[in-house]
Amino acid sequence: MPEKKLRVECLAVTPDALSLIYAAFRQCYHAGFVADMWPRLLSGEIDPEVQADFVAKTMESGHDSPIEHVSLTFAIEGISRACSHQIVRHRIASYSQQSQRYVAESDMDYILPPAFAKIPEARERFESFMAEVQSAYNDLRDILVAHGRKTKANEDARFVLPQAAETKIVMTMNCRSLHHFFHLRCCNRAQWEVRALADAMLELCKEKLPAIFKNGGARCEQLGYCPESPKFACGKYPTRETIG
Repeated sequence: MPEKKLRVECLAVTPDALSLIYAAFRQCYHAGFVADMWPRLLSGEIDPEVQADFVAKTMESGHDSPIEHVSLTFAIEGISRACSHQIVRHRIASYSQQSQRYVAESDMDYILPPAFAKIPEARERFESFMAEVQSAYNDLRDILVAHGRKTKANEDARFVLPQAAETKIVMTMNCRSLHHFFHLRCCNRAQWEVRALADAMLELCKEKLPAIFKNGGARCEQLGYCPESPKFACGKYPTRETIG
């Protein structure tokens, strides 16, 4: 029953992502049909750096809907059920999560909050409770199997599992939804675990599509001020009220 660490991998990006976004942007301002331009984009006849520059400058104007045509897919492990509950609140996305009904938690991995890790007595009590939960889960599952529940024992035994239980998930988001995700979840006020996940995802996005994500992150990073009210601001940037 080990402590589990965060791991994020990018599994896929829409093919020819930059050219596709460039074509979508150009169609908004181009009298012709971008399908006629498409072979030139794929061949490199239209320089990828020219494409990236056009996309970046157009996004700076506030026009960002064309980036919805490209999606990225991530495989994520080492997050808690508490964290996954936050992630799935982002609705313009697709999720495939490891099931506690079909996957037995007979050796449950868990996420240790850093605040507990720093305090020996807190860590000791937390790990003791994780062991108690594991014992209860195994006992209940065995009892259910003995009473004929067999392969369905997991679906009832899982009711004792904590939010700290580790989970794995595959997530696909389009680029516009990812920017919104980063605006909220890279913020200093976001919960520590989902913020660590968002930061890791953002680094992968910058690697895969720098023209789209080079300025990604918390909203304040783009605005130069905090869009929250003074009551909720973290203090990194001035609030809109204080600069107005």
